[in-house]
Amino acid sequence: MAVKRSPKRLKYSSRRFSKEDGLLYVEADPSGEDSWKLDPIVELLKQGAVGVIPTDTLYAIVCHLKSHSAIERLRRIKNIEPSKPLSILCHSLRDIDIYTTGFPCGDGQGHANIFRVVKHCLPGPYTFILTASKELPKQCMRYGTTTPKYSSRKNVGVRIPDDAICQAILEKTDAPLISTSVKSLEENEWMIDPAVIADMYRLEGLDFVVDGGVRVAAPSTVVDMTGTYPKILRQGKGPKLQWMVTEEDSKSALGAEILVPSTT
Repeated sequence: MAVKRSPKRLKYSSRRFSKEDGLLYVEADPSGEDSWKLDPIVELLKQGAVGVIPTDTLYAIVCHLKSHSAIERLRRIKNIEPSKPLSILCHSLRDIDIYTTGFPCGDGQGHANIFRVVKHCLPGPYTFILTASKELPKQCMRYGTTTPKYSSRKNVGVRIPDDAICQAILEKTDAPLISTSVKSLEENEWMIDPAVIADMYRLEGLDFVVDGGVRVAAPSTVVDMTGTYPKILRQGKGPKLQWMVTEEDSKSALGAEILVPSTT
């Protein structure tokens, strides 16, 4: 049986973060009132660290968007194939404007400006699939497919989590964070207890864990915004809204009107 090699942890240049054999574990109040505790986490992220933070849905393994080495290390820790996509956690709509081409002007259902309805969902438990801009590292693109037909697609999942701890970290970083949800290495199930996450991923090379309390095992709702209609790819914590369609909608009465493009 092949043994997965554990990537080395970040070698911290500052004595304040001199950890080589362990990981930094920070307990923070879910309200965000003690956000000063997160300053070391922000510094570590800027140095190229990979760690775990809470969101408004699940815990996420994150790293700085501008650190290519950290992105590769995140993939190794989570054992994610290079062809698989990575989402980004954003602090504001401004980040989305920078790293994507933005939300479509219409959705084919009478909404002349889909952004007006989308902004009511944010911050919130949704991941929106958008077309990436040139500012986004290539390591984050190609959402969900490796087939030649879609190999040139450059899409990315974007989130603005409604979580005080997560937002406090994002506010202090100079760019969004690359993100992937935390699952058990053995059972492929969502992990919601930060202490258990720390124990399991400690040997995988994780640099830090921010403990914001035990979460509920409910992932975000993923909505593809790159086609003619906003289509739900995964139903999660975020409820289905009137302007969203599902695969079942396409096959039912709406199917007579909707012509789903081949790129969707």
